[in-house]
Amino acid sequence: MADKKIKITLVKGLVGSTERQKVNVHSLGLHKIGQSVIREDTPVYRGMANRVRHLVTVEEV
Repeated sequence: MADKKIKITLVKGLVGSTERQKVNVHSLGLHKIGQSVIREDTPVYRGMANRVRHLVTVEEV
């Protein structure tokens, strides 16, 4: 499972989001709308993306 990757893209801005959601998005490495990062497909990153699922899209790479 360690060789699987997910691509997380920020699709909505953080205006109006809670501080916890903003910290979560920044912890994923996202700063600008449209920016994408590729991370290992682990429960940690899946959970972080799930917490802000209304702001990001997740696709398997």
